[in-house]
Amino acid sequence: MPSETFEDLSDAYEAMLDWPKRLANEQGFYRWLFQRVASKSVLDAACGTGHHAAMFHSWGLRAEGADTSQAMIQRCRGHFGESKDLRWVVRGFDQATDQPGSFDVAICVGNSLALARDTPTVAQAIQQMFHALRPAGAILIHILNLWHLPDGPCVWHRCKRTTLPQGDSLIIKGVHRAGKSGYLNLLVSNLATSPPTLRGDCVPFLGLETTDLEHVAQQAGATHIEFFGSYQRRPYDRQHSQDLIMVAIK
Repeated sequence: MPSETFEDLSDAYEAMLDWPKRLANEQGFYRWLFQRVASKSVLDAACGTGHHAAMFHSWGLRAEGADTSQAMIQRCRGHFGESKDLRWVVRGFDQATDQPGSFDVAICVGNSLALARDTPTVAQAIQQMFHALRPAGAILIHILNLWHLPDGPCVWHRCKRTTLPQGDSLIIKGVHRAGKSGYLNLLVSNLATSPPTLRGDCVPFLGLETTDLEHVAQQAGATHIEFFGSYQRRPYDRQHSQDLIMVAIK
């Protein structure tokens, strides 16, 4: 996700995610896609803390992680290192890569696209992803399917007690929909203070439809587009699918 979002809460956001579980759930989909386009290189746009790019590199692929946040890229370098086949770059997902046409796959996952400023920024980001691809390469976009959420109060779906640099903490994450708008909420209570202190943020995300993504991808040069409702490649259902995943071939 774009790392200026929750910049001051990045430690909490990282602690909230069970990365081994998440990557185990997703890796079968990535291996299927990479085999499909004979991928040897991957661009991870809005890479955040770099776990996806690092996993792809561990599979023997050349990987580049790009993020608009200098702090996030420094964290990636410190955690995973850097080499000729694992590169970290400070760059927004709507900005042009310095290696156009050199990647087999470009991904933008974890709601990064939905947290863009507006729909023109989404269109620019998808155009730049296609610009980074070789012919017959593929892009993969994954966002939360906003439309499966009830229109109303926040759905608090993750709660974790952990130790952060500030001390013993409780982290709560939730999402909610209000009409055509979605909101991502993160609350962090520092239990090491008396009384406990509370930090938090609520950021909007775009209610993107398959028709929106399909139109932009076609304008960018997609020749084939598929939508899925999960990383197990289940068909996308607007009312029931938790995920909205688009794969588009250049």
